[in-house]
Amino acid sequence: MPTAPSNRYRGDFVAWAGVCGFLGEGGSGAPIAAHSHYAIQLALGLPRGLRVQFGVRGEWQPCAAALVPSKATHTIDISGCDISIVLFIEPETPAGKALTSRLQGRLELLDADLVEAAAARLDRAWRVEQDHEAVREACMQLVQQVSQTAHREPSDPRVLAVVEYLRHSVDQPVSLPELAKRVHLSPERFRHLFVEETGMPLRTYVLWRRLLHVFTLLMQGDTLSAAAHAAGFADSAHLSRTARTMFGLPPSAFQMSGPLSARMQEQHRHFA
Repeated sequence: MPTAPSNRYRGDFVAWAGVCGFLGEGGSGAPIAAHSHYAIQLALGLPRGLRVQFGVRGEWQPCAAALVPSKATHTIDISGCDISIVLFIEPETPAGKALTSRLQGRLELLDADLVEAAAARLDRAWRVEQDHEAVREACMQLVQQVSQTAHREPSDPRVLAVVEYLRHSVDQPVSLPELAKRVHLSPERFRHLFVEETGMPLRTYVLWRRLLHVFTLLMQGDTLSAAAHAAGFADSAHLSRTARTMFGLPPSAFQMSGPLSARMQEQHRHFA
């Protein structure tokens, strides 16, 4: 994560419905100010050197990895890490609900033995294989392992149809009645079915998709302003406020220039 302008964070973004994260290096200055955000945070530092501060004046605690509950004031220090991995988990997903119940608003430090194998897979997928799907799969396995939940994709054809529509209409305003009508369901029935299949209310899902689209565009080399408009935000200021609420930091704090971003930008130029 970013910590100082003199050594700005350089990394990549990975995401799936309800979870996203940043893998990178750099940011070896002073830790960012204590902050809070809506998403549950899972932070790892490789090979060691991660420190976490819970609360505004809490003691700095060294650890291999840490889970930070939703809306808890905290900060992390990655200055001693070669690589940092920070995942954000939507609290209303199955994994988020399991972690919320377990954490009960408290910080949890994770043993190195619990995350060592998963972290090694992530490091290899990111720096050696430089493969986006391999990184995503390794992140998914890590979240499942830590939360002790199974990842499940929507299977109902009506929800799948809406998800596909939303994927192609990320910059357009949508409403629950409108989407329910598209799949011939009452708004109330569709609302329950969507939550059951995706693990998130429609409004949360749409916001999450828009944020994921922004970072995908940034990885492709788009400007912050262009990415904000393409994802349906009024402007970059609106996007920054939303990202701060969800993740604690604005998109401008991240520099998408890792191996996955470089590959995406090369492919984008090739097909442009």
